[in-house]
Amino acid sequence: MVQVRAVTVVLAASALLVTAGCSSGEGGGADGSGTPPGIQGGSSHAPSAPSATATATGETPPAKGSVKVLRTVTEGLDSPWGLAPLADGGLLVSSRDKGTITRIDEKTGAKTVLGEVPGVAPAGEGGLLGIALSPDYASDHMIYAYLTTVSDNRIVRMLYDERKPSGEQLGAPDTIFKGIPKGMIHNGGRIAFGPDRMLYAGAGETGDRGLAQDKKSLGGKILRMTPEGEPAPGNPFPDSVVYSYGHRNVQGLAWDDKQRLWASEFGQDTWDELNQIKPGDNYGWPVVEGISHNSAYHDPVVQWKTDEASPSGIAYAGGSIWMAALRGERLWRVPLNGTEASAAPQAFLSGKYGRLRTVVSAGGDRLWLTTSETDGRGTPVKGDDRLLELEVE
Repeated sequence: MVQVRAVTVVLAASALLVTAGCSSGEGGGADGSGTPPGIQGGSSHAPSAPSATATATGETPPAKGSVKVLRTVTEGLDSPWGLAPLADGGLLVSSRDKGTITRIDEKTGAKTVLGEVPGVAPAGEGGLLGIALSPDYASDHMIYAYLTTVSDNRIVRMLYDERKPSGEQLGAPDTIFKGIPKGMIHNGGRIAFGPDRMLYAGAGETGDRGLAQDKKSLGGKILRMTPEGEPAPGNPFPDSVVYSYGHRNVQGLAWDDKQRLWASEFGQDTWDELNQIKPGDNYGWPVVEGISHNSAYHDPVVQWKTDEASPSGIAYAGGSIWMAALRGERLWRVPLNGTEASAAPQAFLSGKYGRLRTVVSAGGDRLWLTTSETDGRGTPVKGDDRLLELEVE
């Protein structure tokens, strides 16, 4: 069962009221208001968070969409988590459990291991998680990574030198931010550079529910920082990287064509969420889960029952948010009208490829999608993981 927050949308001269349902944790269990501070006209997304075009006219997308699997790019991936397309071709993928970053040739599917990231301590849902390219990647060739160590979750950056032999192409990691709480569960891990060239990170509450409402804690938050790891200018709380709070486990971050931030979030037993993020807002966990109609908390735009979602990565393409579901084993499409859903969410690929972890824009009407069959959860459909290329509408 999927439910969409009740809103009135003028569409084809009629009011459309949408209802539909949502899902929870990884193991199963007004227009422009969300624009980040400091964005200037004409700024663009960083390479690690490419934006796809919205509908050609900028109007509300069709209520119903479509997905076509163009091809399997490669197979044999091990616990893939982060995915970052390179501007000159190829994609980088992180392995949560092996702690490696691999380059995939998007034409042939060939894999080249860049190297292993030192200090990764994989356990439970922790390990080498999200990766992102520097907003100045064309000149500095820096890769950012969110990783779990023996003591915390942290963000590092490394020089990528493809002239060196396979396995030796990553420079020593430079820690730009540390001290994010770690746990066997709920480590968050998604990182992305926004259109403002600031670095955003989803940080889970590690199963310690109280952290989410504690604005002095980094757990259960979306964080926003400079590329050097300092609190970003315009953040809602003085001298803090905290951008929004009251989150359980954010694992998806994406911006729409109006530079508004969206995030997917694991619930517990009742509702998973797609949220439109406003700086300084409280998203309710653990006081509320899903839509509460309580003005103290920012309600999700859509909520799913836990067996239908367990959301991880999200991407924006064709005027819709696309959300990869782990336990739900499907790809959700949420068509948008401003900061609301314009129609009921639509599911694709249900059960065909198993657990789905990360979805990233490939430009225009295409997406990259990775499966998550080797993450130790669920009942694998296949023995390994793959990268797919999709055409969507």
